[in-house]
Amino acid sequence: MVQRMKTLKYILIPMLGALLLTSCKKSESLSVADSNKVRVGYIGLTCEAPIFTAVEKGFFKEEGLDVSLVKCDWVNYKDVLALGGYDVTHHLVMYFLKPIEQGLDVKFTGGIHRGCLRVQAGIKGDIHSVKDLRGKRIGVPGMGTPPFIFANRVLGANGIDAKKDVTWIVFPAGELGLALDKGEIDAVADSEPIGSMLIAQGKVRNIADQAADMPYKDEYCCAVLVNGKFLAKNPKASAAATRALLRAAKWVEANPAAAAKLSVEKKYLASTVEQNAVAISHLRYVPSVSGAETAVRMASAEMKTAGMLSPSTDVDDLAKRAFARLDGVSDQWLDSLPVEKLADGQVPKVWFIREYAQNTKREPFCGLCLPNPAQ
Repeated sequence: MVQRMKTLKYILIPMLGALLLTSCKKSESLSVADSNKVRVGYIGLTCEAPIFTAVEKGFFKEEGLDVSLVKCDWVNYKDVLALGGYDVTHHLVMYFLKPIEQGLDVKFTGGIHRGCLRVQAGIKGDIHSVKDLRGKRIGVPGMGTPPFIFANRVLGANGIDAKKDVTWIVFPAGELGLALDKGEIDAVADSEPIGSMLIAQGKVRNIADQAADMPYKDEYCCAVLVNGKFLAKNPKASAAATRALLRAAKWVEANPAAAAKLSVEKKYLASTVEQNAVAISHLRYVPSVSGAETAVRMASAEMKTAGMLSPSTDVDDLAKRAFARLDGVSDQWLDSLPVEKLADGQVPKVWFIREYAQNTKREPFCGLCLPNPAQ
């Protein structure tokens, strides 16, 4: 019987790995034949604009890379990267820190953007600050998701025990606004473009905004991420892919409307150009290598304070294990990198006026929502 169980173990483990890998739609073999072949994972999110831009603008190709895209789902995204289903992506720092603490071999290599997460309260309620969340019901798109982790950090930094002092209720991201309308929750934790949509609909006020509030507004929420084994085997390709994505981030910052149009028209995600452009404009695509390294350390410390990392975890050691500096990838290189600015690449003010017509003065875009009499 024992021998039979061992035999089953050796059969089932490879089968499980194969199932996880096939959960992504890939366009080529899983083995990396040459160092210039790189598979880039993506889900189909607003904030992934640099991935789509790097492909469509030829930035990967200019780095000498033969790139294929691997479309994945949220549920297996971390596991597929760990198992080598794709090699590189850019994703939320907080989403991967716990797995890295537990031994996941992946490395952050450069910051892509800041500001995609928010905690928002129902506009009709009595919540006006983070401290008002004590005893309240908070809707999240899932336990362990980046919005949930960000909300935990914010609560912990304000002396609120996220396990005892609030009630978490899970709803699909697209139904958070409806749950507020029905009085099933008092506040939400979300990411773009949901946060912008709820503001535009007049349903919420911001309580904690990663794009506007200290100490988060300068923190990189998303960074380039490379499979550790791929990096060890292909350091030049890893550096080239990182450069292509950081360059693309700079292009998105200079041309948000053009990036939004590219993402929608090439069918990388389901949205309208206008909604996608306004959501992208809420983020700050100012890539940084040192900024990502700082973000890894800061997020690690606050996640430990909030009880999401082990009490015994050495934050500095975790940050060192989670981040890798690559040859030819530096802030000096980024500063010297020219970027085109297209005449039609900007978001028209009228789009902001429509999308943020319900904003309060606490909104960072409030000035853009007021028509200029001179125009």
